[in-house]
Amino acid sequence: MLTFLAYAMIAVFMTAVMSNRLSALIALILIPMAFALIGGFGPMIPDMVLEGIKRIGPTAALLLFAILYFGLMIDVGLFDPLVRLVVRVCHGDPLRVIVGSTLLAMVVSLDGDGSTTFLICVTAMMPLHRSLGIRPLILPAVTILPNAIINIAPWGGPTARVMASLHLEPSQVFVPLIPAILLTCCGAVLIAARFGLIERRRLAALPGIVPDSEETPMSQILASRRAVVARPAWLQAFNLVLTAALLVLLVADVLPLALMFMIAFAIAITVNFPGIREQRERIEAHAGSALSVVAVIFAAGVFTGILQGTGMTDALAKSVIYLIPESAGNFIPLITAVLSGPFTFLLSNDAFYFGVVPVLAEAARAYGIAPEVIARASLVGQPMHMLSPLVPALYVLTNLSEVETGALQRFALPWAAGLAGLMLAGAVLTGAVPLY
Repeated sequence: MLTFLAYAMIAVFMTAVMSNRLSALIALILIPMAFALIGGFGPMIPDMVLEGIKRIGPTAALLLFAILYFGLMIDVGLFDPLVRLVVRVCHGDPLRVIVGSTLLAMVVSLDGDGSTTFLICVTAMMPLHRSLGIRPLILPAVTILPNAIINIAPWGGPTARVMASLHLEPSQVFVPLIPAILLTCCGAVLIAARFGLIERRRLAALPGIVPDSEETPMSQILASRRAVVARPAWLQAFNLVLTAALLVLLVADVLPLALMFMIAFAIAITVNFPGIREQRERIEAHAGSALSVVAVIFAAGVFTGILQGTGMTDALAKSVIYLIPESAGNFIPLITAVLSGPFTFLLSNDAFYFGVVPVLAEAARAYGIAPEVIARASLVGQPMHMLSPLVPALYVLTNLSEVETGALQRFALPWAAGLAGLMLAGAVLTGAVPLY
């Protein structure tokens, strides 16, 4: 019964969101509550919801202050030189702009935090994409696809979880996957190039679309922002050093991420805008963006709280094991790799890597298959995971890009599945994930 309810709830949720019948915020709240009532868990709903919100609280705080911090950095023009560099390199060519956006996302994704990557890349590149008339869904797509690949780094979320759950080292899990990861990165660049060629042909047929110059909307956007909150040169140097130090500390993981962004934001706004009135104006300028993202994050806490509190997460994990016949035992690595895409999309990384993967690893042990093989196989589906409605960073991306979550999922999921297939092919060819 729980297994049926779990699959039905996820199916209804995805249908409602991807068909635009409900927004992600409303669907995350109402649909799990409705299924909890159907399953007879009505009296337990308040406790499950509060537990889910407690677990999601640090993430909500992180995103709140990250949005405020990077919004402030955008206000003071910290990323303007980066945008100008990309403008000079791209010369207003949609192909170069889209491929450049992908490469930028790859580099920034090395910090291991999706939200930070989206905040930096989208805010830096959106003015350029808009000035050229590139379709709105392309920027978030070419940002999230490379981020999902690079996030497999040992300091990223999924690899850290699977190493902790199976007690493994990076040399056992990550290093053998490096060739497959590089191959998949090349695949992401090729996808971006395809988008760029399509946009180049489309825009060439439209009147009034010209490459960026000193008088284009792109330059006007940057100039108008500097006119409002222009900062002296020494302050720009301070902001650059502060941001670089923040990113280094994020990778080093010396303090909780939410606390680091709180401290960085407090320092940045005090130094750049010492007046109380100015500070209030800057916070109010970004309050709308912060509220819309944080509201969805707390709604996601409702969804995950009910999913775990009712036992649906465990039911989903057991259903996977029951579906694997004994005769297919030698194919468990391949089965794990194939299942990792849809199951990291339907479940949180915690649920998959701490709930499902250890069971699969134990089953594989009976066939002489080492746990590190299962760990590597479980990471193959990560390109699809970042588009999951349970990933808080996804809502940061869609909010910044001003696109609907369902629309981005419909647009990017087929490409994400293709990248997962490419990573599996690379892992099989290099022996990181044996076929048999």
